[in-house]
Amino acid sequence: MTTALTAGAPTSVTGPPTLTVALHLDAADVDAALRADVLTGLRAKPKWLAPKWFYDDLGSQLFDDITRLPEYYPSRRETAILRSRVAVIAARTGAETLIELGSGTSTKTTLLLDALTATGSLRRFVPFDVSEATLLGAGANIARRYPDIDVHALVGDFERHLGALPAGDRRLIAFLGGTIGNLTPPQRARFFAEMAVGMGRTDALLLGTDLVKEPARLVAAYDDAAGVTAAFNRNVLAVLNRELGADFAPDRFEHVAVWDEAQEWIEMRLRATVAHRVSIDALDLVVEFAAGEQLRTEISAKFRRRGLATELAAAGLELAQWWTDDDGDFALSLVTRRREPD
Repeated sequence: MTTALTAGAPTSVTGPPTLTVALHLDAADVDAALRADVLTGLRAKPKWLAPKWFYDDLGSQLFDDITRLPEYYPSRRETAILRSRVAVIAARTGAETLIELGSGTSTKTTLLLDALTATGSLRRFVPFDVSEATLLGAGANIARRYPDIDVHALVGDFERHLGALPAGDRRLIAFLGGTIGNLTPPQRARFFAEMAVGMGRTDALLLGTDLVKEPARLVAAYDDAAGVTAAFNRNVLAVLNRELGADFAPDRFEHVAVWDEAQEWIEMRLRATVAHRVSIDALDLVVEFAAGEQLRTEISAKFRRRGLATELAAAGLELAQWWTDDDGDFALSLVTRRREPD
């Protein structure tokens, strides 16, 4: 990836007066993870790539563009729910620390920050993302807008570094955008289990989930008429070309979005239009693609209330509150650790 991270043990750097950044990933970590994922995924049958590698600078910009497309409803629906329920969330949690996983530019988070500062409870904001550059920019903006709040950014991977989240206080951990749907069921089980271990009795998880609906609407959200999602999908090949010395020709692949009814998730794929081979110099690997062969680049699971509650319960968590938009397209859930009988 294109992020420049300081090597070595986690360190802190000071930005504006109330901003610090702790590094739990360095460039070598990112490179090793990319190599391992690509080697495993391209040797698998069928082939796959992890969606985390979409997000170089261009990929991040393309995704931001996607969220504004008429077909892509999740961002608008989640924001609408958050606007209508944020005062209730702030009053119910009384959070002193707000943690945002996969924070990116923290655009929607300002709604939570405004509500929590209005209650007088909030003392600290902890944005958590893999990109140091993104965190520095977003964290500096937050620190300027909320000068009375300490901003302590963490550079890390939420599949590896949840243990680095600061403890204590009353914490609200926000995991928005439906990102939980990019995890497979075993990955989600591990994530929820780790959250349960780390959460105290006064902590809460605010979870955004896209919901099962008509397949045509779901497919359209991942295959827009303007072709922005197609460009976003093919850009992952440019990432591999740049970072691993691969020679993918993106124009030999077409974007595909399909609904898997059995799994209740959308799959984004790249389908080879002609038979060809790809060399990846950094891995000393040659990969053959048959004409029509598909490479899975993302899953995006869609949820039902009962199924989500079951997954949470298996990890020792409980669904304390469930809110949807008026059309039932998207849900925000307030999740707490399950209380044991006294």
